[in-house]
Amino acid sequence: NLNWTGGKGGRNLGRKLGRKAMEALGARGALLPQGGDLDLDLCALFEFTDGSAGVVHPLGGNFGSLHTPPFIQLDGDDRTGAVEGGENLTVNLDHQDRFKRILIFVTVYAGARSFEGLDATVTLRPQHGAPVEFALDACTVPAPVCALALLTRTDGELVVRREARYLVPAPGVSPQRTVDHAYGWGLNWSPAAK
Repeated sequence: NLNWTGGKGGRNLGRKLGRKAMEALGARGALLPQGGDLDLDLCALFEFTDGSAGVVHPLGGNFGSLHTPPFIQLDGDDRTGAVEGGENLTVNLDHQDRFKRILIFVTVYAGARSFEGLDATVTLRPQHGAPVEFALDACTVPAPVCALALLTRTDGELVVRREARYLVPAPGVSPQRTVDHAYGWGLNWSPAAK
C-alpha cells in the first residue's frame, strides 16, 4: 500500500525558501510548476522463471492482473493523495512458483522532484508476519524513484529483502528505466503517459 498527503512538507519548505533557492540546493524537495498535485506511483518489475519479464504501473494503463499473468495487480492510480486507501499492489501467491523475482518500487510522477520532505508511506503486508512500513521522506538525494523491496526465489520460496534504495536518474532517463538498470532487468522502454 502506498499512501501520501499532498506533499505539504516539500511545499512548505518551497514557500519558505522560494523556488530559486530550492533549485540552488540541488532541487531536493523542489516542486515542479506550481498548481500541480503531488502524484506518486506504486510499481513492480517482475520476472518469471521462464525468463519473461515486465512491469506493472499506471503508465500506459499497465495495471496487471491477479488471475492471469503477471499475477500482480495495481488497484488504481491515486493522482492527488486524496484517496483514503491509497494505491495497492497485490501479488497472487497461488502462482509464486512462476516468479523468479519481483521488485516493488515507487516513483514521483508529478508535483515534486524527489521524495525528500514528502509525507508518503509504503506498507508491505506479508501473508504471514507483521506489516513493514517504509517512510519515503528519509530521502537525502534528488531521487524521484525508490526501490523498496526485492522478492527473489530462494529454495522454492519467495524471500523478501528490504531495499529502501533511492536512485538518481541520469539526465533524460526515466525513473522506471533507472530502476531497471540498477537491478539488471533489461526491459525495452518506450515513452508513456497517464
